[in-house]
Amino acid sequence: MKYFKMLAGILMMMLYSCSGNAQKNDQMDNARNNNPYYSRTDTTHLNVSDAEWKKILPHDLYEVAREQGTERAFTGKYWDSETKGTYYCAVCGNKLFLSDAKFASSCGWPSFFEPVRKNSVLYKDDYSYGMHRIEVECARCNSHLGHIFDDGPPPTHKRFCMNSVSLDFEPGI
Repeated sequence: MKYFKMLAGILMMMLYSCSGNAQKNDQMDNARNNNPYYSRTDTTHLNVSDAEWKKILPHDLYEVAREQGTERAFTGKYWDSETKGTYYCAVCGNKLFLSDAKFASSCGWPSFFEPVRKNSVLYKDDYSYGMHRIEVECARCNSHLGHIFDDGPPPTHKRFCMNSVSLDFEPGI
């Protein structure tokens, strides 16, 4: 009986966990569908107010992308993904990274050694938390993606340390 209760508890936790992920995916799909600025083909720079983004984006995405937040390490859906495909900006759909440039950095966030195009991202000095870092933004919508560091693998020796919530993924070759 004790074994049965333990097994039932584990199954309930798994179901709850899976339903939470499905709910989060549904929220992202709804946000993408309700976002008139989202496009995977348009590269025109967007000039949208934060007030407008706040109406459109889910709270967790708004907090990271527009308020320069950071998701907790090892909690994002892409930090350890090895699925082949393309990563886009979750806010506007701008093409950002290919899975071929992704590597296991063990830092707890998805890491890439180069963007898909040099002009797909922008760089800004970030002096928050009493340190100097280089912030990475989407070049189309100026949303915060993460930071870049000089401890990545060859050939670039860069580590684009990105927030999963700021990324949208399309599986493929």
